[in-house]
Amino acid sequence: MTRSVIDPITRIEGHLRAEMEVTDGVVTDAWISGGCFRGMELVVRDRTPEDAAYIVQRICGVCPVSHSHAATIAAEKAYGITISNNARIIRNLIEGAQFLHSHILWFYTLAALDYVNPLNALKANVGSAYDLVEAAGTSCQSDLKALQERLTKFAENGQLSIFSGNWWKNGQSDTEFKLPAELDLIATAHYIEALTMQSKASEVCALLGGKMPHVMTIVPGGTSFVPTEEKLDDLWSLVHELRDWIKATIIPDTKAIAPYYKEALSFGKGCGRYVAWGVFERPSFALADRYLPSGVIDENLKLSEVDTDLIKEYIGHSWYVGDSDLNPREGVTEPEFTEYYKAGTLREENGHEIGDINDRYSWSKAPSYDGKCMEAGPFSRILAAYLRGNEFVKPAVDGLCADLGLTIPQLQSTLGRVAARNVEPIYIAECMVEWVDELIEAVKGGDSEYFRTPETITGEGMGLWEAPRGALLHTEKVNNGKITDYQIIIPTTWNIAPRNAEGVQGPMEQALIGTPVADVDMPINALRTVHSFDPCTACAVHVTEPSTGKHFETVTSPWGVK
Repeated sequence: MTRSVIDPITRIEGHLRAEMEVTDGVVTDAWISGGCFRGMELVVRDRTPEDAAYIVQRICGVCPVSHSHAATIAAEKAYGITISNNARIIRNLIEGAQFLHSHILWFYTLAALDYVNPLNALKANVGSAYDLVEAAGTSCQSDLKALQERLTKFAENGQLSIFSGNWWKNGQSDTEFKLPAELDLIATAHYIEALTMQSKASEVCALLGGKMPHVMTIVPGGTSFVPTEEKLDDLWSLVHELRDWIKATIIPDTKAIAPYYKEALSFGKGCGRYVAWGVFERPSFALADRYLPSGVIDENLKLSEVDTDLIKEYIGHSWYVGDSDLNPREGVTEPEFTEYYKAGTLREENGHEIGDINDRYSWSKAPSYDGKCMEAGPFSRILAAYLRGNEFVKPAVDGLCADLGLTIPQLQSTLGRVAARNVEPIYIAECMVEWVDELIEAVKGGDSEYFRTPETITGEGMGLWEAPRGALLHTEKVNNGKITDYQIIIPTTWNIAPRNAEGVQGPMEQALIGTPVADVDMPINALRTVHSFDPCTACAVHVTEPSTGKHFETVTSPWGVK
């Protein structure tokens, strides 16, 4: 048995540790440890819901809009407010822009370097690369020859800039990267183009939200943004530019890269159960009617409606006081860090062994739905939309599966999760074009309602929403305008949940089990599996091999191993 530890995992948001037992080159058990305690639930107590909508954005710099949105929905439920149509459209647009920024960031900046080797691009025939651009049906706004020359200079002087420190150097890892040099060159070009497109998406957020990353115009009751003709023109232009680039790159790149990594269809399934609250409101404001609708999906891919009474959070393996398993409406957040110890290195305190990896090993709680762990994220949303027959998502997923020779069950894998979620940014971009047109027509028609005042400032509300990384829940109790209790379940909490009361692993832990690890120094398939979830929790790598005494340790930046 080999123990392999990645701590923290590279190219994610925040701090995450993966400890794995490897037997005969395959992961047989895993522990995922979230290494960040935010405690935002404690910060917003005794403040107003309006303050909370701004404060909770500080949970994350990548998905602040979603946290503001969820907090605002919770306040509106407590206050009994249904927002105006203009406010609905504007908030959808701000949220949509953040989603596009996050998807572009994840696919090209965070996950792509598990499959793309920019150093291999030095070997590419540029003419053949341009031929491949046309054959693959993708776009290329870059000068590939100039890019190749730039990469060559980086490689020659040992300064790879943003590409430094990944597992591409000569050695065993070479066999893990399988793209032809020309495709590596194209993908590297798109990596760089994506940096610009991320900024375009953030520009939309700033235009509508006042600034970015922490927007100012999503408020309980609607929005404080009032469009002008000039801002609508800028918005129309930015949204169309984003839509056109996304359509021309993301799915074509997915279809071009995926055939070289078909083995990643055989591992990374996880728990096989999925949850989505839905995101982007339609005029009905019903969870099941959202543009990306809600749904709870079981092991047989059967969908049912959401029942919030079935949500609980177990803390017996987390660094909090007690071992309760409570609905978030009754949940408590009382931190108690007891240190993280490897198995076999326990210490005693008052006659009780603590620090066991099978005891408390994470800041993440263990959410469950109807007593079972659930996967959240873009893949969950796509499945829910597919099973509900969404007019865009269903044919897009069917087309993707046909092109790659896959079935829907095969999407439940590391590669499948990566491929299927890339349908979402195209759908969102198309929706945003429609929303801009809808807003323009509303303004032209004289609709000037953007905010509605509450009739009460006492109540209880739950905001069920989606961040780019999955199902997001904010719940609050308000008395006379002040928050008396607040609980949050962020999307990644579902995915990186530790063991439950019965000792059953969380979704990501289950996904790692069965993952092949050919090289303990560079467990690339484990990284691919973790990155397919896009966890938001930041970056050094430790791998040990007890049977040989071999130890590998390196400190990293968020962009890769150093």
